[in-house]
Amino acid sequence: MYQFTDKFLSDPINAEYVRKNMMGPNAMRLSEEMASYLDIKPNMRVLDLGCGCGLSTLLLAKKYGVNVFAADLWISPTDNYERFKLMGIDEKAVPVLADATKGLPFANEYFDLLFSVDSYHYFGDNREMLPSLIPFVKKGGHIAISIPGIKYEFGENVPDEMKPFWVEDVARTIHSIDWWKNIWEDEKGIKIVDIREMACCEQTWAEWHTSSWEGIEEDIAMKKAENGNYYNLIQMIAQVL
Repeated sequence: MYQFTDKFLSDPINAEYVRKNMMGPNAMRLSEEMASYLDIKPNMRVLDLGCGCGLSTLLLAKKYGVNVFAADLWISPTDNYERFKLMGIDEKAVPVLADATKGLPFANEYFDLLFSVDSYHYFGDNREMLPSLIPFVKKGGHIAISIPGIKYEFGENVPDEMKPFWVEDVARTIHSIDWWKNIWEDEKGIKIVDIREMACCEQTWAEWHTSSWEGIEEDIAMKKAENGNYYNLIQMIAQVL
């Protein structure tokens, strides 16, 4: 399942590149697992929404030969363009500055696939976001989301070991499969074709914890405290009707 990622990381220079550009659980590995559940063809037009530093974009462009619009709010398009040139994907990847909460600068039915890794939970934790994104995807196309989650909703019963880490932003954005399914099942513009816990949870988190990202120590402490009991990674794929 992870042939591209494992081969890429086997080169020490590439491994260092990934280490420097991760912004959460390894987006390249997450992308490769989720993409294995999709029928992705060369030259498809893909929106990589919340692409961060472009590890998901790199996987999509290199492995599948698709044309990627790499959109992010936090990362400079110029910085991503330099990364794309370095990785040899600048002819396949267009860096874009975009805020999904304020509307996206694309035509309706422009994309074959909307792909989002480790970012949708920051802006999609409501009933308004999904219907606002559906028009950008062609009928029969797909929306594929990979996000951190939990195995069940804590509600008022946050486990003691998680309380130091269960701050307001985490409680707002991190939810269970059932919580997300409840939102997506109500949307008439799509049909859910897959929703599951992802297999690469522990591996992607371990790879993320090798990064030098500011504040990584707290994330390492959180993962040690939860000890595999609560967190997971969630994959959701829907077809646009």
